[in-house]
Amino acid sequence: MPDKICKSYIGVIGAGNCTPEVRTLAFEVGRLIAESDAVLVCGGLGGVMESASRGAKSAGGATIGILPGRVRSDANQFIDHAIPTGFGEARNVIVVNTSDALIALAGEYGTMSEIALALKSGKPVIDLGGWNIPATITAKTPQEAVRLAQQKTAKTISPAQEC
Repeated sequence: MPDKICKSYIGVIGAGNCTPEVRTLAFEVGRLIAESDAVLVCGGLGGVMESASRGAKSAGGATIGILPGRVRSDANQFIDHAIPTGFGEARNVIVVNTSDALIALAGEYGTMSEIALALKSGKPVIDLGGWNIPATITAKTPQEAVRLAQQKTAKTISPAQEC
């Protein structure tokens, strides 16, 4: 049986309330994630999360929302799989652990915590939000961000292994 390529799970992190420019970037990142046959992971709410999810759905992609509350219906309308945690901001750990790589757009302290958790866990973080944090990988465009995330997460496994 031939080796198979597992789908990457790419996290998109950023502000729950953001500017129209950041929404446009997030939409494009989400669309490109779907077109690269990866699964989009996010916090499942508004702003960057909603725009990225909308972008992924526009290209037929799959989306996972890791919610801070206990109610699935809190997820934005573009989430396929809503995971209610009841953990509040602590759900950021789950967003990071679910993702193979993360793309960070403009955000606030919650986004900063996700960046720190990802770096501590050894997960690649692609900076598309001007964070300028050591150990992140800077991208100038959504295309570059998704390409870098895919390069960092590409994995081929044998049939005996799990994805």
